[in-house]
Amino acid sequence: MAEAHQAVAFQFTVTPEGIDLQLSHQALSEIYLSGVRSWKKRVIRLKNNVITGVYPASPSSWLFVVIAILATMYTRSDPSMGLIAKIQEHLPVSSNLYSSGAHLSGRKPLLYSYQGSLPNLPVPVVKDTVKRYLESVRPLMDDTQYERTTKLAEEFESSLGNRLQWYLKLKSLWAANYVSDWWEEYVYLRGRSPIMVNSNYYGMDFLFVTPTPIQSARAGNSIHSFFLYRRKLNKEEIKPSRIPGTVIPLCAAQCERIFHTTRIPGEETDTVQHWQDSDYIVVYHKGRYFRLRVYQAGRLLSPREIEFQIQRILDDPAAPSKGEAHLGALTAGDRIPWAKARTKFFSTGLNKRSLDCIEKAAFFVTLDDDEQGMMGDDPAASLDNYAKNLLHGKCYDRWFDKSFSVVFYKNGKCGINAEHSWADAPVLAHVWEYALATDSFQLGYNTEGHCKGEVDSSLPKPQKLNWEITPECEEQISQSLDVAQKLADDIDFHVFSFQEFGKGKVKKCRVSPDAFIQMCLQLAYFREQNNFCLTYEASMTRLFREGRTETVRSCSNESSAFVRAFEGGEAPDVCRRLLRAASEKHQLLYRMAMTGGGIDRHLFCLYVVSKYLGVESPFLKEVLSEPWRLSTSQTGVQQVELFDLVNHPEYISCGGGFGPVADDGYGVSYSLIGDNMINFHISCKHSCPQTDAHKFGSQIKKALHDIINLLSGAQPEPKKPEAGRPEVKKDQ
Repeated sequence: MAEAHQAVAFQFTVTPEGIDLQLSHQALSEIYLSGVRSWKKRVIRLKNNVITGVYPASPSSWLFVVIAILATMYTRSDPSMGLIAKIQEHLPVSSNLYSSGAHLSGRKPLLYSYQGSLPNLPVPVVKDTVKRYLESVRPLMDDTQYERTTKLAEEFESSLGNRLQWYLKLKSLWAANYVSDWWEEYVYLRGRSPIMVNSNYYGMDFLFVTPTPIQSARAGNSIHSFFLYRRKLNKEEIKPSRIPGTVIPLCAAQCERIFHTTRIPGEETDTVQHWQDSDYIVVYHKGRYFRLRVYQAGRLLSPREIEFQIQRILDDPAAPSKGEAHLGALTAGDRIPWAKARTKFFSTGLNKRSLDCIEKAAFFVTLDDDEQGMMGDDPAASLDNYAKNLLHGKCYDRWFDKSFSVVFYKNGKCGINAEHSWADAPVLAHVWEYALATDSFQLGYNTEGHCKGEVDSSLPKPQKLNWEITPECEEQISQSLDVAQKLADDIDFHVFSFQEFGKGKVKKCRVSPDAFIQMCLQLAYFREQNNFCLTYEASMTRLFREGRTETVRSCSNESSAFVRAFEGGEAPDVCRRLLRAASEKHQLLYRMAMTGGGIDRHLFCLYVVSKYLGVESPFLKEVLSEPWRLSTSQTGVQQVELFDLVNHPEYISCGGGFGPVADDGYGVSYSLIGDNMINFHISCKHSCPQTDAHKFGSQIKKALHDIINLLSGAQPEPKKPEAGRPEVKKDQ
């Protein structure tokens, strides 16, 4: 997803002094520190691990069994009188690791019940990674380029590669995951460019409905829902995520930092700071920051009480402090100026106390005076504006460093903006789905659109934060705002909901829906650019402990062969055969990425080791500098049981999106909703004359029709001139 932007032209420097032995010591030191961080996480969760580690049994029953086993071992007796040995003769060699105990216990698994059974991410063989890499770049290079790249790869494989691999194997034995901590640090936290647009991403509200038009009421229900989720999270009562349709669990480690987490700027590298608890949120409205406590005498405020408090903020006539209105722009601009300003102007006194309040809040809330959603005479354009607003707002009315910020608009619409370093999009999407469903289906509103319940009018008013902003600090705020505004103005967005068919029809054609979309994107890009490009599709590695993401290189020899044949007018039977081969190859690449056989994270870590050793690799340098001109990601619905997609398909999020990865490329996020809807979020830059989000959207629509017609045996539509903006249904 958005991490592809940071991975392009990835660079960092390590400058240990001395001979090669000392350089190797630097690499070993980093591996040691990775292991220390990994073990610290395990120690912190020791109490819960005692409980979850014996799942599905209870701790008391586990203790009883341990004592009984020790007693039988001491007395050298067999309490089963030979029965266990007899049963073992008839047991299969393997059994289902995750589900065998579940049938014997009535206890529900806790969030971290399966963490101890998750394997470590394996380190691929260098030879295999190099081979798969060369295969992935073949359709992007002519013979001369490919021959040169092959020579570099072979030299790397036969010499430096094995030396670097030794360090990775050592790290994999010591740390829980040989990738994740380096990925977080070097791809995210060491990035010095703005995280707004380049790293942060967003999620949208329901597409066709707005539960209430009252801004404060929508905030009341939603904020209450977020804290209900946090309560379940603290008690580990959230059902562990699994691969859909299986009992195979996914790592839940990223859930630990959802709330009261902030990215702290530094001059060389940022850090992620997480606090154990917070009983308040910080609310931004018309240039003012307010501290809103959501607990009173240990009790979570009701939705109606939170609505009451939010309305107090909306009605508060106080003006912003001097320099306060645009303060959030510091988090939207370049990181080094923000780090220096934080140290110089916010490290003591009143400013430090107010900044601490923001950074330690459970999450951040913006009360926006704009109206957003699908509305007006041009609903397509309004969706585009909605996406842009969620991605960057006014560049000063979000706190982009917070783990997530929730935006509530004047007309009752809402959305979410998330910082990317602490976790990947599916983790926050899980929270967002819960909040949307709880808001609309469980809490609900009265006939006037207000939250249900009574109000305790004696609640203390939200506390306005105060600041002492000097002219020098104001100048830095202004400079950061200029940088952020130029970046925001350059973003072109197009969002549309395709409803002519969906994954239901694709499945009937016996093709993977994700592979189908990826083939459509390849066809659309080729038609627009007349070439192929390195394509990034985000996959996850949460089958492994502390796993995050891996790249699926969607542009393959098979996909390019299909596109060339289809555009070259080959017979339908030939094109169908090539399409199915390309789809099967894509599924294979996706499975390999999920199961630790991907290319890019392995090459990334080899590059990190090479920098610590102080050695140059022309091969790795070239690999890590290749631009991803087409960066894609699928946003799936994880908690389908919370929504009734058959009777109420309108009650589903429109999905989310992210900024363009390359200056001359596209960012494409898509979500397959139910059987008959596919939502697309397309981003690029106005400053690039070769890209246009609306035109690319039109190409995607045409590709969707052409490929489904090919699969179903229908004749493809004749080529037509470029059409204007597609029609989108209005909010009903």
